Amino acid sequence: MEIFDNLNWLIYGILIGLFVPTTLLIGNKQFGISSSMQNICSVIFPKTKSIFSGYDFKNHEWKLYFVIGIILGGFLAANIFSETTIAYLPERYYTFKGILTLFTGGLLVGFGTRYARGCTSGHSITGLSLLKLSSLIATISFFVGGLIYTFLF
Repeated sequence: MEIFDNLNWLIYGILIGLFVPTTLLIGNKQFGISSSMQNICSVIFPKTKSIFSGYDFKNHEWKLYFVIGIILGGFLAANIFSETTIAYLPERYYTFKGILTLFTGGLLVGFGTRYARGCTSGHSITGLSLLKLSSLIATISFFVGGLIYTFLF
């Protein structure tokens, strides 16, 4: 029996919805994943003259632990708390063309995240809850882009 067999998307949505105001109210922290990349880069390149050199890692180290928790939680859910085998990627991505597609998609997502000054979770969850116009525009753009891609490909 899978441990999370009876929970559906509504429960997870409510939990995420409660997590955002909790981090804001208790720790004055804004939820988002892409900003954790800055933490990782500031650890890897601490003394180089780059955009990461003046970054205060200690003030934002919780983001790094949050991402580690997401990775660890996903691993535990897939390998410990589930009886079903998880296919991480469809077979077509285990070819050179598939790897090239994933790499190109990663570059485009990274560019889009930087261009929009945040990721989908940062804009669509935190930004909208803070009533930011830029987050509304970004979220609409994410959905429109996703719909266009879905219908074209």
